[in-house]
Amino acid sequence: MPKAILFDIDGTLVDSNNFHVLAWAEVLRAAGHEFRLATIHAQIGKGADNFVRALLPDATADEAEALGKAHGKVFARDYMHRLKPFPDARELLERCHNEGLTVMLASSANKRELERHLDVLDARAIVDGWTSADDVDCSKPCPDIYEAAARKAGVAPEDALAVGDSPYDVEAATSAGIRIVAVRSGLFPDNRLEGAIALYDNVAELLERFEESPLSRA
Repeated sequence: MPKAILFDIDGTLVDSNNFHVLAWAEVLRAAGHEFRLATIHAQIGKGADNFVRALLPDATADEAEALGKAHGKVFARDYMHRLKPFPDARELLERCHNEGLTVMLASSANKRELERHLDVLDARAIVDGWTSADDVDCSKPCPDIYEAAARKAGVAPEDALAVGDSPYDVEAATSAGIRIVAVRSGLFPDNRLEGAIALYDNVAELLERFEESPLSRA
């Protein structure tokens, strides 16, 4: 039985993956790099450091940082105001909270994006804490985010359960010794979510089937 639930945000609780794809496409195109949207989407879920390295393996650390900052500006300017929670996202957080579970948001978003996510989800009163890019040196698929979230929750990895939408969530949580439930709302195929202990279409289905899910303490 888990003591803490560590929720990824983008693509899991908030419908933002496609907006990140469009922001990255614009930034990469401006820098002279053309990629198909599907190629960009395949890397969504990684932080900027690992995202840029995957698509542009010859990019220097400074170039990767500059592209990441440019992406943040475009995302904030054009897409942040369009963010919406997935149906029943807040209700799932509240259900976990009411069950006595420690609820953490395990995000590597920058502070501005994280604040927007908290507003979109109206989550400040029902979560126990969160992580941001400031908490880690390496983003997903490195295990750092989930390790930091479990540490902030005050639980051992075996007493935590993660919920995420991308193969990089699965890889990161597993590397941290944390079991993970995956949702399909990030639009990754099932075969890329292998390693998750359970798979649901979205958080609404997870809430509907809560009592029989790995999240339940019953």
